[in-house]
Amino acid sequence: MKLPQSLQNKLENRSVNNLLRTLPEANNLIDFASNDYLGFSRNETIFQKTHQLLLERKIIQNGATGSRLLSGNHELYFDTEEYIASFHQSEDALIFNSGYDANVGFFSAVPQRNDIIVYDELIHASIRDGIQMSLAKAYKFKHNNLESLEKLLQKEKTTSNVIYVVTESVFSMDGDSPDIVQLVKLTQQYNALLIVDEAHALGVFGAKGEGLVQSLQLQDKIFARVMTFGKGLGCHGAAILGSKSLKDYLVNFSRSFIYTTALSPHSIATILIAYQELEKSHVLIQKLQNNSLYFNTIHQDSLFKSSIKSIVIPGNNNVKQTAFFLKEKGFDVKPIVSPTVPKGEERLRFCLHSYNSNEEIQRILLLLEKYL
Repeated sequence: MKLPQSLQNKLENRSVNNLLRTLPEANNLIDFASNDYLGFSRNETIFQKTHQLLLERKIIQNGATGSRLLSGNHELYFDTEEYIASFHQSEDALIFNSGYDANVGFFSAVPQRNDIIVYDELIHASIRDGIQMSLAKAYKFKHNNLESLEKLLQKEKTTSNVIYVVTESVFSMDGDSPDIVQLVKLTQQYNALLIVDEAHALGVFGAKGEGLVQSLQLQDKIFARVMTFGKGLGCHGAAILGSKSLKDYLVNFSRSFIYTTALSPHSIATILIAYQELEKSHVLIQKLQNNSLYFNTIHQDSLFKSSIKSIVIPGNNNVKQTAFFLKEKGFDVKPIVSPTVPKGEERLRFCLHSYNSNEEIQRILLLLEKYL
């Protein structure tokens, strides 16, 4: 059956403008592209311990069989959520099937009609989608700009409605972070509730990879934190951290939680084992942090401590050609093109890992310097 012409036209328009997305093939290139910051997705110890845990628990089950409110709430969920809450020094935790599900589920359910959501203009698409599904009023503030945020808070402070302030601890395109300390002070001053997405901070910041908020000992000042497992933990799923009352509310009103099949026992066991390994991975975490510093010493325009580094190369064709050149030299680094980023801000996005060597970092940056 043919695709409707209106949809076909949209595809052709993307193709003409060199914007058409296609699924990449697997490769054996040196990895500067994946979110597997600590190499946990390929970690044999995690793989073996997950299998052993399932055998010890006598869990021989491929799927969850239903949503958690029906038949899918298997025993590993309780142990894993308890472990996550303890690790992150949170009152409670609720696992979602993905970071996307967690953000859509939270923002579509928690802010109510006439409540106010104030969000960083560069917030992740999953949060934007959740906000669009919400009945609350939403306003964006300039990226990491506390003055811009305060102007909006001042404007809304006379209302009796709840104000939610939303940001990320590490932004996925530039790897930069807001001033969390000052952000907490500002939200307290205006009696607003702060939500922080820590997707790119888990496994990266803190002595145990606990994330930026907790490394600053600010976890008790945050209304909700979103932890995503598909990056630093190398597995799948996410958790919302907060009070027990927040967890109870989400179980009752978050549609992306209620109306989906739960994660399989194997998925939950992998999350639990990955967290247990994270507690013991001081050497890997330190190596990752050292790699970030080493990258910054070579490419001195890089200022941030996260594992994400961006080098702006304006123009979709230019940045794609540069990525292809590096691919031919054996390196996998992805071009980020408009409209994902604004026109003129197209860039190569480097993801660093604990398994990248100093030699690899130096080689790719020298190749890039010569090419440009």
